[in-house]
Amino acid sequence: MAKYNSNRSEQSTQEGAPRRNGRGDRGAARREARGMAGMNREQQTEGGELSEDMLEGRNAVIEAFRSGRTVDKLFVQEGVMDGPIQTILREATKHQTIVQKVSRDRLDQMSQTGHHQGVIARVAAFAYAEVEDILNKAREAGEAPFIFVLDEIEDPYNLGAIIRTANLAGAHGVIIPKRHAATLTSTVMKTSAGALNYTPVAKVTNIVSTMENLKKEGLWFVCADMDGEQMYRQNLTGPIGLVIGNEGKGVSRLVREKCDFITSIPMFGQIDSLNASVAAGVLAYEIVRQRIQQK
Repeated sequence: MAKYNSNRSEQSTQEGAPRRNGRGDRGAARREARGMAGMNREQQTEGGELSEDMLEGRNAVIEAFRSGRTVDKLFVQEGVMDGPIQTILREATKHQTIVQKVSRDRLDQMSQTGHHQGVIARVAAFAYAEVEDILNKAREAGEAPFIFVLDEIEDPYNLGAIIRTANLAGAHGVIIPKRHAATLTSTVMKTSAGALNYTPVAKVTNIVSTMENLKKEGLWFVCADMDGEQMYRQNLTGPIGLVIGNEGKGVSRLVREKCDFITSIPMFGQIDSLNASVAAGVLAYEIVRQRIQQK
């Protein structure tokens, strides 16, 4: 697999030295997207608004697995362990699908048909890519990789908006975690304004280990924090991963420790944070600006 060399250390005296392993989590809850904190629309809509993302009933769920559809999460009624449910659970294990046991009342609330038969599946509205697909896209374009890494973005509207920004900024793909994050629902598809058709999204089990593997391929990682050095003073060229943290908690400690740069967005108003998708756009276009200047 080809590695990328950014020669960043030679440029650091002019653009601002790379800061390895930034300071701790201090004040992280204030940093990222507090305007959307706690607003996990994906959870709110499980009660019935996203019908195209939900499958109900045993036969429908079994066929979804066997036909190759991506099932992001499975909701199974507590205490129900008959033959068809066991078959569904085996399929879930085979496909590494997240399974959540819930009460009958909870399933009744989520159900839109009234005939869930003890199981409801949330399916992806769009197929996921692999991380290697994202790297290949950069290679085919003859460009240094530019990848968005989303650390537990929960709001599907934020996810869709970030994918849209990633496409317009020329990023080669987006990486999201399997757990505690929004997935590729129809809401994300619509909010991306079609960008999902062109921008691959990979879903990974562990963001930290994925970053470690990408570092071996020559990528550097930058995340935003108010304590970081101003983005205009840092060298954000070359193969880079832009890390965007959770709407309320910001970038998690372990992910932050893997970042090579901690950068900040200058702000002059009375409030101290930007929405996650807005922060992603500001940082992405500083990367774009530096890439254009480098040509």
